[in-house]
Amino acid sequence: MAKPVVAVVGRPNVGKSTLFNKLIGERRAIVNDTPGVTRDRIFGTCEWRNRTFSLVDTGGIEPESKDIILSQMRVQAQLAIDAADVIIFVTDVRSGLVATDQEVASMLQKSGRPVVLCVNKCDTLGDPPPEFYEFYNLGLGDPIQVSSVHGHGTGDLLDAVFQYLPEEEEEEIESETVRIAIIGKPNVGKSSLVNYIAGENRCIVSDIAGTTRDAIDTPVENEFGRFILIDTAGLRRRSKVEDTIEKYSNLRAEMAIERADVCAILIDATVGFTEQDSKVAGLAHEAGKGCVIVVNKWDAVPEKTGSTMDEYRKELEKDFSFMPYAPMIFLSAKTGQRVDDLFRLVKVVANSNSMRIATGTLNDVLAQATARVQPPTDKGRRLKIYYMTQASTRPPTFVCFVNSAELFHFSYQRYLENRIRETFGLKGTPVRFIIRERGDKT
Repeated sequence: MAKPVVAVVGRPNVGKSTLFNKLIGERRAIVNDTPGVTRDRIFGTCEWRNRTFSLVDTGGIEPESKDIILSQMRVQAQLAIDAADVIIFVTDVRSGLVATDQEVASMLQKSGRPVVLCVNKCDTLGDPPPEFYEFYNLGLGDPIQVSSVHGHGTGDLLDAVFQYLPEEEEEEIESETVRIAIIGKPNVGKSSLVNYIAGENRCIVSDIAGTTRDAIDTPVENEFGRFILIDTAGLRRRSKVEDTIEKYSNLRAEMAIERADVCAILIDATVGFTEQDSKVAGLAHEAGKGCVIVVNKWDAVPEKTGSTMDEYRKELEKDFSFMPYAPMIFLSAKTGQRVDDLFRLVKVVANSNSMRIATGTLNDVLAQATARVQPPTDKGRRLKIYYMTQASTRPPTFVCFVNSAELFHFSYQRYLENRIRETFGLKGTPVRFIIRERGDKT
């Protein structure tokens, strides 16, 4: 389920990054008194009143500036505003209401998004200073006094944000449709694949890397069910991302992974495996998504023989050794070769990712596994696994109650994971284990 997005915006040097760090509970954004330190958006996760949402820190907005960097920052901020469900507009009580605040407020009012007005740097407790009341002139409702340095007023601020968060989607609605994020480094044929499936030029296709800027949803219905294809901008190493809009595209692609059920990880058959392919796949793996490795442009591989695919597959299995569960498919978005097989495979992977296993059945498998290979020992003390239960799905997550977490070595966890996969056919999905010692309450 996609998290709501809350954007933190305002003119330069009003304390947006300090507030962002305070709300997410860690120092992620660089904080400096020099205006313009934050240029590209930084994402973090915030939780309040049992709701989790993505918080976006943006560069300072200078609406009328001709400076190239500041104008690009303004474009970034506008993109963040367009993607946001709620906007926190940060102002500075020390400098009072200035013309730039009025211009930013006008920009936000035109967006149609709900805006929470934050008056920052109210560092003393008690009644706000007289300058605080000037901000009513912005016409954005009651301002909230906050000290991002000390944390005063952040609870009131989050309460105000909470009332505007969109209602959580029903799981039943989502379960009917499989969301597939088409991800990969630039120019591997993601948009071409979406266009072939949709039967139209749904996305712009070009040999120029970076043509796709945003995540685009394409609904598809076929014999395998209903799907939503999410075409995303190519993911590059952050050190290689220079264009400011492309940096935003990377973040949107990462958000697309978060709201997907299955990630189709495209690699270019004519280029082969690269380090960036591994990093892209790692994002999907860490997010707990179902994964399919899609080798695209197979039609363009020269001089194929009967063993070429098997040899290619063996090499990729080594390259993607950190996710051995992910099935592979070789296809061509240009000719449509094996594209139908992709949907069949995605359906299997989506079912595995959302599979629920009864506790009794799970413990039968556990008993057979421990009888076949005895749990490890250390200094005469043997690991005992009392029982196992499934805590959640997407990905399947199992809680093991044991006598000693220290004795539950990674190698034995991998053994149990393999037995579970073998028994229940968990294809294409990561599996998580949570270890609890007897007596643990959490």
